[in-house]
Amino acid sequence: MAASPAGPAPRRLEQLSWPRLQAAAQRPGSTVVWPFGAFEQHGPHLPLGTDGLFADRLLDAVLAELPAELPIWRLPLQSLGFSPEHGAFAGTLSLPAEAVLHLVETVGRQLASAGFERLVLFNGHGGQIALLQVAARQLRAAVPQLGVLPFFLWSGPAGVLELLPEPERSQGLHAGLAETSLMLQLAPELVGEARPVDGLVNPAPPAGWSLEGAVPNAWLTTDLSASGVVGDARGANPELGEALQRRLVEGWRQLLLELLHSAWPPRQGWKPQP
Repeated sequence: MAASPAGPAPRRLEQLSWPRLQAAAQRPGSTVVWPFGAFEQHGPHLPLGTDGLFADRLLDAVLAELPAELPIWRLPLQSLGFSPEHGAFAGTLSLPAEAVLHLVETVGRQLASAGFERLVLFNGHGGQIALLQVAARQLRAAVPQLGVLPFFLWSGPAGVLELLPEPERSQGLHAGLAETSLMLQLAPELVGEARPVDGLVNPAPPAGWSLEGAVPNAWLTTDLSASGVVGDARGANPELGEALQRRLVEGWRQLLLELLHSAWPPRQGWKPQP
């Protein structure tokens, strides 16, 4: 007979035995967070796994700040993502959209079958925001009992972008001030000395349009940059990186805490109030 699980279980599902995972999944509000990155160029000064490193390490920091008794665990990092916009640069490895959709649905179905109630897609790569939103909606439709929440690392917590000056706040899309500063804080040994700024938007989109945001364009990195950088990292520094890290971790800690203390998403569908 299998021994009963005893003591606090690790947050990482791959470190659990199957009885412990089974017990975890049966807890009310059981939530799994799946960090997503990408394997793509980040200019000549940042590593190919930048987005995944951010999602992985910041998620660990957030989970460490949550009370141990809360029913939340994580999956290993999904380090390959959807990055066709960077395909012209050596080292970029991109999965087709269909593979990502299939991956999310396959894993999500199995988590739901085990009994987990929520799956959070904790995404660090801006180029797959829309794709993971589609994946989440398809999975929820296929498995209504599983709540699916597609989060983007940089857009949840309040006050993060306010740490960046303009025009970097709106135009520093890739390997610019924010990402370089955060990497200087988290893994400075991986940051090179180069700071190219050829990724400035020139010519600019038509008035009222944007590269991302309200009126987006399906841009390729080569439309904007010869180095792979879209932004200006010349002012990057670890102090800014520490401030970004602090706001991101505290913001996601609060958001996940609110989720875990809620009954959202609804499990039985909408019902009229009496």
